[in-house]
Amino acid sequence: MYINFHGAARQVTGSKHLIHLNDNTAILLDCGLFQGLQNADDLNGHFGFNPAKVDYLILSHAHIDHCGLIPRLVREGFKGPIFCTPATMNLSRILLADSARIQVSDAEYTNSYRERKGLDAVEPLYTEEDAAAALSRFKVVEYNEIYQISPRIKVLFTDAGHLLGSATVHLTLLEDGRETQITFSGDVGRYGDMILKNPQPFPQADYILLESTYGDSLHKDLKPIEKALHDIIQHTCKVRHGKVIIPAFSVGRTQEILYALNALELEGRLPDVPYYVDSPLADQATQVLKEHPEEFNMAVHEVMKTDADPFAFKGLRFIQSTAESIALNNDPRPCVIISSSGMAEAGRVRHHIRNNIGSSKNTILIVGYCEPSSLGGQLLRGQKVVHIFHDDYAVECEVRSIKSMSAHGDYEDLLRFISCQDPQKVKKVFLVHGEYEVQQHFAEKVRQAGFQQVEIPAQHQRIELQL
Repeated sequence: MYINFHGAARQVTGSKHLIHLNDNTAILLDCGLFQGLQNADDLNGHFGFNPAKVDYLILSHAHIDHCGLIPRLVREGFKGPIFCTPATMNLSRILLADSARIQVSDAEYTNSYRERKGLDAVEPLYTEEDAAAALSRFKVVEYNEIYQISPRIKVLFTDAGHLLGSATVHLTLLEDGRETQITFSGDVGRYGDMILKNPQPFPQADYILLESTYGDSLHKDLKPIEKALHDIIQHTCKVRHGKVIIPAFSVGRTQEILYALNALELEGRLPDVPYYVDSPLADQATQVLKEHPEEFNMAVHEVMKTDADPFAFKGLRFIQSTAESIALNNDPRPCVIISSSGMAEAGRVRHHIRNNIGSSKNTILIVGYCEPSSLGGQLLRGQKVVHIFHDDYAVECEVRSIKSMSAHGDYEDLLRFISCQDPQKVKKVFLVHGEYEVQQHFAEKVRQAGFQQVEIPAQHQRIELQL
């Protein structure tokens, strides 16, 4: 038995981990899109393995860097089932269709540029038809129910607390008469999350694939989210009469922002300006979230006793059409625009940034992790000139961030997550989904917690597992 690490290996996006059994059965954990990298197009176009030879796909959650290449996988020959939780399937249905539209639109835009330069046209990674074909292969497995995939493979999902439907994947694999337990964390949420329940403990594992996005960071001492939002909006919109542009993933982060803004309204402190969610996908995702109150924590249920909709407030409007989105750029009045994507790598938010980046009265507010080479990452590190839609733009606006809004656990959360394990029984911990320097720091913390065998796999590296 061995594992190939084909994505999120010494980097954060593109989650793909392929387990091979001795009888050539292949189990793929996640199939995510690489995002924000300079060589992302090349990475997304070449899996590093033959999709037709993969037997099963197990999906931890619906974020695009974990599910966004599934349509491409199916297009290139994968014919097996795709296992996930009910909420992950519901979110994937809207996310993959939206991603397909973006792939086609981006290809069309790129081709109009390439045609002017006399270059050959490029094909989209996949289409809506490919996404529909992929979704037909999804199979739902409930949390905390052991599901027998085959006589030699069982899977158990436990709540990872990261996103609606997010799961830690626990595999039991029978090989040469012995069972091996492999746990894949997916992305681990924070204990005390604003909306979701805490990550669940999981059964004892022989091997653990553990995400490490914030393996060298602590969030707990940062300012409350509501206060930070209030202060930024008040200063930008009321004092400077500018706009606040918030790049936010349509699923998860946008709903957290809405919940925090609703809390400000309940306290009578919400600045009186228009609030726009410029993402039809975010509108759909918010509706899916409302359909799964069983995943809310007790604090949200307490709020819902007096506020039936904790994701809505005065002045909020969801933007649907492209014409409405363009109109926001032509409206000089102060407002808050929440738009995808979170790393500002695609979608309508890039247009809003381009149209507002040149004025010192405006603020771009980053509310989550950004891959360093992404547009959001460039803004976070203070780059003075950025490249958007084939042109350079000087950064004259203010750039702010609220780090405490990350849906990823910090290193204390991650160590707490694996504290349910007996370290002496864990043969090895593989750190995935993190920047290499961060992972090196976190590896020492994991070793100090008693897990002596910690490895940081490289892209496409093959590692044998001892039975």
